[in-house]
Amino acid sequence: MSDVVVTDNPEQHRYEARIGGELAGFAQYAVRPGAIVFIHTEVDPAFEGQGVASAIARQSLDEIRAKGRLEVFPLCPFYRGWIAKHPEYDDLVNTEYREQR
Repeated sequence: MSDVVVTDNPEQHRYEARIGGELAGFAQYAVRPGAIVFIHTEVDPAFEGQGVASAIARQSLDEIRAKGRLEVFPLCPFYRGWIAKHPEYDDLVNTEYREQR
């Protein structure tokens, strides 16, 4: 598997993953007061199966945890499922949203 480099692109409201400098995928988000809403995750078919979406989720959530000031609303089905498989990130999810799942 190639190295996946994930960066935040706040101008386009998305975290982007690149492999060898080429855009491999992204996670679209919206920022609300005190919260970040993950809306959609997409991986280029040429890069599927290489852990791109998982790298985006992990890196974005790690950055959010490090900043310590945003609650996560995983409206995106991928993020919702990924967090369910990685409960160590569940504490980042808005409490009311988490209870509704």
